This record gives sequence, C-alpha cells and structure tokens, in this order.
Amino acid sequence: MVIRNKRLDKFAENLRYIQGMNWEQLLSLKRQGDIHKRERASQDETRLGFEVDFDRIIFSSAFRSLQDKTQVIPLSKTDFVHTRLTHSLEVSVVGRTLGRRVGKVLLDRHSNLKKLGYKFNDFGAIVAAASLMHDIGNPPFGHSGEKAIGEYFKTGKGIQYQNQLTEKEYQDLIDFEGNANGFKIVTESKGGTIGGLRLSYATLGAFIKYPKESLPKKPTNDISDKKYGFFQSEKESFIDVVNELGMLKKENSNISYYRHPLAYLVEAADDICYTIIDFEDGINLGLIDESYALEYMSKLVSGINREKYYSLKHKKDRTGYLRAIAINTLVGEAVDIFLENEEAILNGEFNKSLLDKCKYEAQINDIIKISIDKIYNSKEVIEKEVAGYKIIADLLDVFVTALNNKHQGVLSNYDKLILHLLPEEYQLESDVMYNRVMQICSYVASLSDGFAIRLHKKIKGNIL
Repeated sequence: MVIRNKRLDKFAENLRYIQGMNWEQLLSLKRQGDIHKRERASQDETRLGFEVDFDRIIFSSAFRSLQDKTQVIPLSKTDFVHTRLTHSLEVSVVGRTLGRRVGKVLLDRHSNLKKLGYKFNDFGAIVAAASLMHDIGNPPFGHSGEKAIGEYFKTGKGIQYQNQLTEKEYQDLIDFEGNANGFKIVTESKGGTIGGLRLSYATLGAFIKYPKESLPKKPTNDISDKKYGFFQSEKESFIDVVNELGMLKKENSNISYYRHPLAYLVEAADDICYTIIDFEDGINLGLIDESYALEYMSKLVSGINREKYYSLKHKKDRTGYLRAIAINTLVGEAVDIFLENEEAILNGEFNKSLLDKCKYEAQINDIIKISIDKIYNSKEVIEKEVAGYKIIADLLDVFVTALNNKHQGVLSNYDKLILHLLPEEYQLESDVMYNRVMQICSYVASLSDGFAIRLHKKIKGNIL
C-alpha cells in the first residue's frame, strides 16, 4: 500500500508538470492550523478571508515599524519623503487595482471560479495584502541593511560560526534576504500562537516572489531564481504552503518552485511604485532637476496635458500630476501582459517580470539609471548607509555573543545587561547554533532606523 501511494504521488506530481497550476487551488483560503477546508461560498461577505489578511498585517507590530524604515533617503528630516510604510501602502493600492482588473477577466475565462463564489475583488484583496507586506522583513537602513547583516557573517566577526552551520544555513546568513525574513515573520509560531499572523495560503503564495531556498544561488536566469524566499528555519512552512497551492516544483532542483501567478502582480506593483515614486522623491528633494520629470515621464505616456502641467504652481503638484499618469499607464501595461501570458504563467513558462516585457522597458530603465546616479549614490544616502553598516554589525555582535554565552553558561555581567535589552521572544533556548543566530538576525532586522541608532548608542556607552 505504501509503495502504491508513492507511485500515485509521483504520478500526480508528473501530471502537475503537464497541466500546470489551477486557480481553484491557487486561491486557497486555508490558514496554518486549519483542520477543515474553508469554502469561498461560505465566507462572510462583510469581512472576507482575504480582507482579513490585510487587516492582520495592518495591525501587526512588524508593519508599524516600517514607518521609521528607509525607502529612499535614510533618516530624512523632510515630511514628504517616503518611508517603507508609505511605500508599502502605495504598493498595496496599486496591487489592489492590478488584482481587480486581472480578476474581472479571469472570472470570465474560468467559469468554475464564479460557481465556487469567487469574485474579482478576491484577486484584488490577495494582491493588496501581499503587496502591503512585501517589505515587512526588511532590516533598518534600506537594502544596505540586508548587506550589512550578510557581511557580518561573511567577512566580519560572525564568520567564526561558519563551521557550526550547514552550507545552506550559512548561505541564509551571508546572503540575508528581507523577503525570506518577511516569510518568517508572518508564518513563525511564537508563544504558543499557531503560524504567526495566520494569513491565507493564497496571500502567502502571492507574497513569495522567490520560491526557492538560498542554495543553489541564482541557478537560472528565471526571475523567480534571482533571490530566495525562505530560511531553512521555515522550510516546513514553505513546503506546506506550496503543496496546498499546487505550485509547480522545478524539475531536477532542490527546493525550488515556479511562482504563484499573483506574485507577478505584487512584483509589478512594487516595480511601478519604486520606479516612479522614488524618482518623484528625488525631484522634490532637489537631487534631480525638475526638467527631468517632464522629459522622462512624458516618454512613458502619450497625452500629457502640458497646459495643465505648467498651470500648476508648485513643483510637488507638477511631479504628482506626472506620477499619477505614469502609474496609470504602467498598471494598464502590467494587466495586459499578465492576461496575454496567463497560460505560460500557470505552466511555469514565464521567466521575466511583467515590466521587463512591457513596451516602456527602455524608458523605465532610463528613469532607474537616473535614480541610481542621483539618489541612491548621493552623498547623503551613502554616508548614512555607511553608518548603518557599523550600527548593524555592532548590534549583531553583542547580542549573538551574549545569547551564545548564555547557552554555554558563561555569562558575564555585561552579557546579562545586554540580554535585558533583548526581548524574551528572541531568547528561546536552542542547542542549534543556527536557531540562536537567526533569532538575533530577526531581532536586529525588526528594528526601525531610529531605534537601531538609539540602541547602538546605549551599547556604546553614549546615553546623552
């Protein structure tokens, strides 16, 4: 009987390669810990399951911390530059529109979904929730924060732990990934709670842009292999999610899957917002000349009302007008490309981001290039990223050392004081080095920019 079941499982897996993914399974309402199947038709229409996901994310402490995390300019003193929180809210709005527009067409193409009670708003709710949390795992100080954690273990004092880790565990650390940390945050069980935020599997699937483990690194040019989406500590949770959703496993791979189709829309929402809105921030900050706004934005769209543009008195209003038109244009492009390639996406045959396939790819790349030159490589950004590297390395060092000394029973008085600064949920006892180190990485990654700076001052003896 066991052999027979294994053969049936293998047959089912091979059949999935042929048939591709199906929407009924991809829209699963299951949550971690569920015993009974959740049916769409039985949902309370006043607060649908996918909308509950959005609510739970909004009320989470991890999401709130994004209000003081860098998007473009670290520790900006102005009131109009985006933080990770405002960026995430905007990505969510764009994602909701993408999901709804796609959902309307998909319901006509797949009549069985209507019979099961699905509505186009379900697609919008899933993409909006996944977009809302797309940066929830990012450390302080922007993407340099990820690199700072990685460098601590690759070339800093953290290299001493390499021989106590497996190859994949060590890769998780030296290539620390905010996407994987986000999956950890929303699925990790702590204090007896099942499954972290207990989000629907459909939302979790749409959130996972890179459904693979950290090794092998970038095995192909497929966009889903660009980074990785889960730590070894969340491997079981990841496998549970992808199996429930029927996501396609890549042949001859370790743990690597083709994307949930809606992950392409989450990625597009993020790409649209950071391309256009970071550019807008750079102009409003004076890092990019306003003349670039009209020159480059006009290449993205046709029909800019120049009379209206020049009639607006303030620079923020003029750039805001261009931003709105540009975003609307790219949303339409992303929807069209997704729908044109739906079958290829379901079959795991679509290997680029949606915007990489759009007719404005060259214009988008021009805008990104200017943003890199004028914003991301500006002196103000570089100086604060350098400081962030030092802050993160120092915090990792004192907390990892103290937690390991606690495990070994050789706590110094200083270690005891340091552990008083570390929340109890990040001090869970474990004989496994990887688990102890990952707890500290998760804690440091959870800090806001401002709190990381204040905490660093305390451990360095600067309390003024």
